[in-house]
Amino acid sequence: MRTESKTSKIDFSKGAVWKCIVAQAIPLTIAQLVQLLYNVVDRIYLGHMEGGEGLALTGVGLTFPVITLIMAFTALFGNGGVPLFAMARGRGDEEEAGKILGTSFGLLLCSSVFLIAAGYLFHKPILFAFGASEASFVYAGEYLKIYLLGTVFSMLSTGLNGYINAQGFPKIGMCSIVIGAVVNIILDPIFIFVFDMGVAGAAFATVLSQACSAVWILRFLFGKKTAIPLRMQNIRIDKRITKEIFKLGMANFIMQGTNCAVQVACNSTLQSYGGDTYVGIMTVTNSIREIVMLPVFGIVNGAQPVISFNYGAKAYGRTKSAIRFNTVVGAAYTMVAWILILLFPRFWFGIFSDEAAMIEPGIAMLKIYFFGFVLMALQFAGQSVFQAVGDAKHAIFFSLLRKAIIVVPLTLLLPMIGFGVKGVFMAEPISNVVGGLACYLTMRLTIYRKLEHEIGT
Repeated sequence: MRTESKTSKIDFSKGAVWKCIVAQAIPLTIAQLVQLLYNVVDRIYLGHMEGGEGLALTGVGLTFPVITLIMAFTALFGNGGVPLFAMARGRGDEEEAGKILGTSFGLLLCSSVFLIAAGYLFHKPILFAFGASEASFVYAGEYLKIYLLGTVFSMLSTGLNGYINAQGFPKIGMCSIVIGAVVNIILDPIFIFVFDMGVAGAAFATVLSQACSAVWILRFLFGKKTAIPLRMQNIRIDKRITKEIFKLGMANFIMQGTNCAVQVACNSTLQSYGGDTYVGIMTVTNSIREIVMLPVFGIVNGAQPVISFNYGAKAYGRTKSAIRFNTVVGAAYTMVAWILILLFPRFWFGIFSDEAAMIEPGIAMLKIYFFGFVLMALQFAGQSVFQAVGDAKHAIFFSLLRKAIIVVPLTLLLPMIGFGVKGVFMAEPISNVVGGLACYLTMRLTIYRKLEHEIGT
């Protein structure tokens, strides 16, 4: 596979802004499409596995909060440094950018070792606290113990890939994900069905695929063809840079951490009001959400380094253009996605499960969960701008608002006041309306207005 040269990278300071974003977003979306298969192919195979009666899918769903917590630390130490890295490049300070990359690597490596140890010590009480039953724990525990073995690979590959994209090498970033995803897609059916390993096979396939991605990324970052390589002398935990990464990465951590809290609240409440069947339905619903959110993440992730670079270079007109493009395209797409889910709910649900007991109630919950989905785009548009320009306070607040302040309390309260399992699925659309509008309007009244003032428009 050919590697991009330094001269083939995307220059965020030149050309139409929307073209810079699309040039980033297309390979990122392709990569995330494969990443999506990476994440959901286990669930597709397990959801159609004979003899599991839906419990294999439910068991894997119960591990989501733990996996999400690992992703939260990855976002804190990895994604938290990427905007700082991009802004340093925009200022032309390559030495500082190299130190940021090295510190991020050190933080990811140390935290992954800690999480593996903690996961092995406390996985059983954690899974039962998260809503496991005696029956579903058999699957959940088996999957999680194996998955934890790949934590180092998972955190390094996911956390460092953003530094490749921030240097204008989206095709390399795409390959980082594609390599691991292809390995996972090939190994899953072999391990699950041919070797009859079931849930354990799905977990082993995931670990091996993560290892392949990590090796590819490290090979590129340590190589000579990257603009700012990862150097051994920079791999240390610099206190000053760590503080800055924490400050900005905390928004990412809270966003993922609150996702973990939501998953715990949902699973435990659904176990109480509906049992394993509804925990499985929520697993399918979250999987469908990952599918339909894919292009939005592509646009947001494609726009973020463009916004950061131009904001660091004080090219405020280009920064505004990136924000507008990010918003319009995201809103248009989520409206189309919402309509498709309302028109064809059985198709979407059937991708992940053919369990008769789950399909009809699952379709009803799917329609509730995705109501007002278009407003989700506003949440991501506003949140991504706050992160891109280093506005940690607003980024953290709106991460907390939508999930911790709105979704978790409603998930616990609505079932208690008569809505039952429907109340769990109602919490998400309510948060989309309130949180999405609040986040985007605040961004327009603060960051966007400041940009208009700076360029005198």
